[in-house]
Amino acid sequence: MTEILRKKLSDSAAARWTVLCVVAFTMFCGYFVTDVMAPLMEMLGEEFGWSAEEYGIFNLAYGLLNVALFMLIISGIILDKIGVRLTGIGSCILMIIGCFLKYYAVSKSFEGEIFGLRTQVFLASIGFAIFALGIESAGITVTKVIVRWFKGKEMALAMGIQVSVARLGTTLAMSATLPLANYFGSPSRPILFGLAALCIGLIAYLVFCVMDKKLDGTVPEEENSEPFKVKDIGSIISSKGFWLLALLCVLFYSAIFPFLKYAVSFMINKYGVDPNFAGILPSILPIGAIFLTPLFGGIYDAKGKGATIMMIGAILLIFVHFMFSLPILNHWVFAAILMVVLGFAFSLVPSAMWPSVPKIIDENKVGTAYGLIFWVQNIGLSLVPYIIGRVLDNYGIIGTKITEKGNEVPVYDYTYPSIIFTCFGVLALFTAVLLKREDKKKGYGLELPNIKK
Repeated sequence: MTEILRKKLSDSAAARWTVLCVVAFTMFCGYFVTDVMAPLMEMLGEEFGWSAEEYGIFNLAYGLLNVALFMLIISGIILDKIGVRLTGIGSCILMIIGCFLKYYAVSKSFEGEIFGLRTQVFLASIGFAIFALGIESAGITVTKVIVRWFKGKEMALAMGIQVSVARLGTTLAMSATLPLANYFGSPSRPILFGLAALCIGLIAYLVFCVMDKKLDGTVPEEENSEPFKVKDIGSIISSKGFWLLALLCVLFYSAIFPFLKYAVSFMINKYGVDPNFAGILPSILPIGAIFLTPLFGGIYDAKGKGATIMMIGAILLIFVHFMFSLPILNHWVFAAILMVVLGFAFSLVPSAMWPSVPKIIDENKVGTAYGLIFWVQNIGLSLVPYIIGRVLDNYGIIGTKITEKGNEVPVYDYTYPSIIFTCFGVLALFTAVLLKREDKKKGYGLELPNIKK
C-alpha cells in the first residue's frame, strides 16, 4: 500500500510541481541575501571606508567554512545519510544566523581590529561565511529534492525553473538594494529585509517537509537503491567525467558570480551609469536566466545535447568578457546588449550542467556528488572576488572622485578584471570539449534526452 501511495505521489504532476514551487521560493530568499551586498561596494566605501581589498576579503569569506573546512563535502554526505528534510531545515537556520550577524555588522560602526581586520569587516565576513554554509547546503539539498521527485520526468526543466526563481532573488538584490539603502540612509536596511525573507523561506521549507513526509511514508528515501556508504565517495572521485563537470562548474561560475559582485561598480566606473540606476544593468543577467534556463532545460529534456549546450554557453561567456575588456563603445546601451548575451550564457550552461550529474553518478550518491561540485565551485567563488579586489586596488585605481556627501573615493579601471574573466571562459570551453569527448567514450548519455519514453 505504501509503495502504491509513493508511486501515485511521485507521478502526480500537481504534487511534484507544488514541491518545486515551495523549495524554489526558499532558494529565492537565499539568493537575494547572497547578493544583497553586491551593489553596496561604493556605499560601504563612502560610509565606512571599505577598500576594494576589504570588500574582496568579505567575499572571500564565502568559502571560509565551505572550502577550507570541507563543510560542503560533509554537507553532501550528511544529506545522503539523513535525507532532504533535516538537512534543508538546518541549512535554513544557518542562513538566518549568518544574515543576522551580517546585518549587525553593517548596522553601525565598530572600533578596533580582530585578527588584523577592522572589526566591522571581520564580523560581516564571519556572518557571510555562516550564511554561505547554509545557502550552499540548501542548494545541494534542493537539487537532490528535484532529482528525487523528477527523475525520469521533466528533471532539467524543473532544475531550470528552480534556478530561474532563485535568479529572481539575485535580480531583486542587484536592482533594489542600492535604492533601498539610499532611501533609508543605511546599507543595513536591505540586509534586514533579506533576514525577514529568510524567515519566511524557512516556513516554506517546513511546508515542503510535510509534503515530503507524506511521499516518503515508511519507505526508505532512496527507493530501489543501495544505502549510501562513506566508501562510495571513492567511486565518485575516481570518475573522470565527474571531475570534468566539476571543473567546468568552477571555471564558468568564476566568470559570472564574482563579476556580479563588482558589476555595479563596473557599470559606474566604465560606463558612467548613475549609481542609483547602476544595479539595473547587472540585473539583466539574472532576468535573462529566469526565462531562458527553463527553455534550455526543456530542450535538454526532450532533445538532449547537454554537452553541446555547455560548449555554446562557454563561447558566449568568452565573447562578452572580451568585449568588456576593450576600450570601445563605453555607453550603457552597449553594456546592456552584452548583459543580454551574458544572460544566454548564464542560462545555457546551468540548464545542462546540473541535470547531467545524475547521469554520471548514481542517485544514492548524488547528494555527495553535488556537495563535492559545490565545494570545488566555492573555491572559485571565494578566491576570485578577493583576487579581483587586489587587482583593482593595485592596478585599477586611475584617480579619485568626490561623492555627493563630500567623500573622496577611488575611480577604477576594470580592464584587467575583464581579461581575467575572459580567461576563465576560455578554460571553461576547453573543459566542455573534453567532457563531450569523455561522454562519447563512457556513454553517460549527456547528449541524450532526459525524459524516458
